[in-house]
Amino acid sequence: MPQSANRTVPVSAAGAKVAIGDIDLDAAQETAAQLGVSAHRLDVSDPECLNAFLTEVTHELGPIDIFVSNAGIMWVGPFAEESNAVARAQIEVNLLGVINGIKAAAPAMVARGGGHLITVASAGSILPTPGEATYAATKHGVLGYLKAIRAELRGKGVRITSIMPGVVDTALAAGTSSGAAKLLTPAEVARSVVKSALRPRFEITVPGFIGPAVKVANLLPLAIRDRLFGAMVPNQLLARKNQRQDYEASFTATRR
Repeated sequence: MPQSANRTVPVSAAGAKVAIGDIDLDAAQETAAQLGVSAHRLDVSDPECLNAFLTEVTHELGPIDIFVSNAGIMWVGPFAEESNAVARAQIEVNLLGVINGIKAAAPAMVARGGGHLITVASAGSILPTPGEATYAATKHGVLGYLKAIRAELRGKGVRITSIMPGVVDTALAAGTSSGAAKLLTPAEVARSVVKSALRPRFEITVPGFIGPAVKVANLLPLAIRDRLFGAMVPNQLLARKNQRQDYEASFTATRR
C-alpha cells in the first residue's frame, strides 16, 4: 500500500462517496482513477496537511461519516542496528499519523453525534515480533490510543475500530515471513474494513483466529507462552533484506 494512504470511506461499491489521500499524489491519483474516486495529497505526519485534506474532502463530498487510517512504514532488522532517523520516521507515520487523523476527524463527528473511525493497525499490536521492534511499538501504541479514545467517546455516537491483520502481500512486507498464518492479500484486508463499516466492532484480527489465540496464550505461564508465540509468530530477523532495500530506501531517504 502507498506510504500514507488514508481513505474516508472504503466502500464506493456500496454507494459511499470516497476520497483517498497519499503522500505520493501520483500514486493516489492512479489508484483513484482505477476505483473511480477522488484523490488528494496527504502526509499524515503533518497535522496541517491532514486538516487541509479533510477540508478539501468535506467541501467536495460533504461531512465525513467514516475515516480510515491506513498509513504505515516498517523497517526490519536487529533493534540495535536501526537508525534513530528510521525509528523516528515509523513513530511519525504509524503512531502520530493515527493520532493526527483522529484529532482532525473526530471533533466534527462528535458535533454531529455520529461517525466511525477505523484504523488499520497490525497483529503486531498484540504479538511479540522479533525484527520489528519499533514497528511493533508503534502498533501497540495505536491500539492503546484507540482504547483510550473509545473510552473518552463512549456515548457520543462515534464508533472506533482497530483492524489488526497479519502479514499482507505488499511492499511493506517484502522479504518477510507470515509465520503460522497465511500471507494475506490487500483485498482481504479491504474486505475486513468494509465489514467493520457495516457491522462495527472494536478489535478485529485478520485472520480471525489470531485474536482468540492471543487471549488464550496470555493466560498461560510465561515459558509456555514463549514457546507458543515462537511457533506462531515469524522471526523477521531472518527476513531477506535484499528484497527490502528499495522499499526501505523509499522512506529512509526522505526522513534523515
